[in-house]
Amino acid sequence: MKTSKELRIKWLVYAVSGILLMGFGLSVLGESSISKFQGESFSYWFLMGTGGLALFFSGFSIFGQAIVYKGFLDKMK
Repeated sequence: MKTSKELRIKWLVYAVSGILLMGFGLSVLGESSISKFQGESFSYWFLMGTGGLALFFSGFSIFGQAIVYKGFLDKMK
């Protein structure tokens, strides 16, 4: 099993990167909504929105892994 210090570093890296990726994904999704209402082409805002959702859920998955590492940390105490 990993040491407490290694788990803490992984937890911090995964948590921060997951939250940043979720925020970026929501930002891209918002931009695609604005593009839709400004009359951009369907393929532009659709692909942008799909990419935003993919970024958001990727960040959500990474943040979920951070929760797993935090659980391991709490179990070691």
